[in-house]
Amino acid sequence: MRILGINAVFHDPAAALVVDGRIVAAAEEERFSRRKHGKRPVPFSAWEQPELAARWCLDQAGLRPGDLDAVGYSYDPEVVDHGLGGLDPGWEELRTTFARRAPHFLATALPSLDTGIVRFVRHHVAHAASAGLAAPVGDSAVLVADGRGEATSYLAGEYRDGKLVELAAQRLPHSLGLFYEELTEHLGFARSSDEYKVMALASYGTPRFLPALRKAVYATGDGGFRTDPVDLAGFAPRRTGGELLPEHADLAASAQQVVEEVLLDLTSWLHEQTGQRSLTLAGGIALNCVANTRLHAEGPFDEVWVQPAAGDAGTALGAALHLAAELGEPVEPMRGADLGRGWSDDELAGWLDRARLPYERPDDVAAAVAEALAADQVVAWFQGRAEFGPRALGHRSLLAHPGHERNTERLNEVKGREQFRPIAPMVLADRAADLFGRGPIPSPYMLFVHDVAPEWRDRIPAVTHVDGTARIQTVDRADEPLLARMLTEFERRTGIPTVVNTSLNTAGRPMVDDPRDALECFGSSPVDVLALGPFLVRRPR
Repeated sequence: MRILGINAVFHDPAAALVVDGRIVAAAEEERFSRRKHGKRPVPFSAWEQPELAARWCLDQAGLRPGDLDAVGYSYDPEVVDHGLGGLDPGWEELRTTFARRAPHFLATALPSLDTGIVRFVRHHVAHAASAGLAAPVGDSAVLVADGRGEATSYLAGEYRDGKLVELAAQRLPHSLGLFYEELTEHLGFARSSDEYKVMALASYGTPRFLPALRKAVYATGDGGFRTDPVDLAGFAPRRTGGELLPEHADLAASAQQVVEEVLLDLTSWLHEQTGQRSLTLAGGIALNCVANTRLHAEGPFDEVWVQPAAGDAGTALGAALHLAAELGEPVEPMRGADLGRGWSDDELAGWLDRARLPYERPDDVAAAVAEALAADQVVAWFQGRAEFGPRALGHRSLLAHPGHERNTERLNEVKGREQFRPIAPMVLADRAADLFGRGPIPSPYMLFVHDVAPEWRDRIPAVTHVDGTARIQTVDRADEPLLARMLTEFERRTGIPTVVNTSLNTAGRPMVDDPRDALECFGSSPVDVLALGPFLVRRPR
């Protein structure tokens, strides 16, 4: 079975391809169009459709649209219009109607596609499948929380033998995601894309507004919650670009904690209902790595696994996986997030030749990069297939020395970011426990925070956040041999088994995806070295 999944209409349009139950390719449209989150610079209604991403997924497998057996589509505004969603019984009839009319863009984006094979998968079901079916844990409880999906904002259930059993849903207007979005906008950041800034800011504050927020945001004890309206006007408003004050950090800390408390209550209820040992998470709230860590540390589940593309882009993958399971395909777990585009060495050399840049091919690019990092140079690292999801995981990364505190400011300046935001470390999985505690190890997708061991905080200040934590990515030697060799060579030169890893992009731009993007980023930002596959380009001194 050849199944294409699509997320469109709303933000983060994406496509994913599953063939015979195996994930073959997945990519966000922004990586092709270079418009972040797929948002055109015109009114809200002009979100992109994932035409380029869908075509690339098919090309990657040598397929034509007519070769597909099914197409899953993970969001339909008509469900919102009809007030359906969650556990409502009427959605099945609407899905049949939708499958007959199909998304309009498919007719032009994928000519020769049989629109009769297009099937609607509810937004939160797609999210759930992206976690519960992709996780390497077998049966699991699954929790999805975000801003909205059709008429609901939350789903809780469990997967048994590849089948989803829905146990609870929360109807709008109650939404943890929308609450966090409103607070993000109130604090002067961009709604629906800057929530991670509030999470970072929370570490600088104390939750002194928590009692007031608890009156409006709380779990109901039956697998649901309430987010009653909060008059934020009385809570330290901030203009966009205005000065950040201590009360802004205190409000961020209060909001962060109340969301964590609700999630802990929801997962406790879910554990009581299912008895599962593993919890899988998806939805925008699952990108809150501080909350994920608290669920791992204080929640009732032995294991917590988070979909690396937990935002709406991941519903393209989930829609395809859901249909695969529904059609009787045995679904393979996700083997990694490197599901996007890649290039051969000859193709990369061709790009460098056309750019007329002097470059070299060292005997070991990993050792050469380690040498540059040890000399406190910033390296743009472009290797293998691009990551699916918002995290740079060692394929499209900016790397730096973690032992120099100034590198936090240095990289935030390169990327045009606020200086209060942390940068993250990557570390060999078999060395991680020597430097980091509390969070789960391994942690290959950078979706949890870990306490930095006290004896290491002064040695790696660039990646130690103000609260003594770091959002680590662990590197397995078998899965990522080139990254592992670079880390080993860096430790041999410095005695430090970790390097700074942040996404390869600049302010307002999507993560670098193809060689042209890498060359443009290198040419326009103060980066010392570009490692493009086995080749090195050095900035003239």
